[in-house]
Amino acid sequence: MTTSAGERLVDGYALVVFDLDGVIYLIDRPIPGAVEAVGRLHAEGRLVAYATNNASRRSSEVADLLTGMGVPARAEEVLTSAAATAELLRDRLPAGAPVLVVGAEALRAELRAVGLRPVSTVDEQPAAVAQGYGPQVGWVELAEASLAVRAGAPWYATNTDRTLPSPRGPLPGNGSLVAVLRTALGRDPDVVVGKPEPALFATAARRAGAGRTLVVGDRLDTDIEGARRAGLDSLLVLTGVSDVPELLTAPEPRRPTYVSIDLAGLFDPAAVVRVPGTPDVGGWSVTVSDGGLALDGAGRPLDALAALCAVAWSAGADPRVRPASPAAGEALDALGLSG
Repeated sequence: MTTSAGERLVDGYALVVFDLDGVIYLIDRPIPGAVEAVGRLHAEGRLVAYATNNASRRSSEVADLLTGMGVPARAEEVLTSAAATAELLRDRLPAGAPVLVVGAEALRAELRAVGLRPVSTVDEQPAAVAQGYGPQVGWVELAEASLAVRAGAPWYATNTDRTLPSPRGPLPGNGSLVAVLRTALGRDPDVVVGKPEPALFATAARRAGAGRTLVVGDRLDTDIEGARRAGLDSLLVLTGVSDVPELLTAPEPRRPTYVSIDLAGLFDPAAVVRVPGTPDVGGWSVTVSDGGLALDGAGRPLDALAALCAVAWSAGADPRVRPASPAAGEALDALGLSG
């Protein structure tokens, strides 16, 4: 099952919005094929934007990073949760109001850029607490934030991603740091700004004007759910955090429109599939067997994935899959479902 009569997926959209970590790069290294994919979009004159929950870099810094990797990008194409948090606080606080910052210098810079005053201690009577990811965040910053929230300052989190991808595997993200304060305070943040909240994607779609928008992400719990909340189609790529076992157990709000192994799915109809398919698509058949799923037949691994999603999502079956044919075993290996 491809998109439609062999059409390229990208041809159905006016704007492609990319997540960054796990889609374009891992920390500071481009993912294979990503530079070429974005370059191809630019060469075709297509609109591109980037939406990231990472609050450790400013939009201009992200654009410079991308350009250094061979992906020409402008600051105005980059939407970060740090900038979105600063804009939200600007709209809710008086000019010059003190904001206690937990996070990287990028978040402080975004707050200064909108006329607010970053501070570091509760003694400066902050009007709000802004918490974002920073690799140097430690106990002292978290302690000051805890005291400020207990004193009545509203608590804004740029995002709540539990992890962030890296070449060495998932690392603690801002959600893990938020969890420290959540444990200490016994409550959740007052406002979470980044994905899966729809603001970043909705802003990008507004900039595109007329025409459909496609969101490309690697996480079901942020990118895909955020796209769903914004009413946009989404493509899950398997180059980052979410994998096929997680996809098969995804609740309805976290189910993508399409899945591909990587960004080749934007251009190659054979490298992308719409999900869910049907239980007997592309030469495959999927049945519920012993509480799990049985895959039989032969064909393209992505078509097998579409069939598996159809049954797993409708039947609520155990996502364990056993092969009922040699080709099925090979497909499950390709999808990371063997063993």
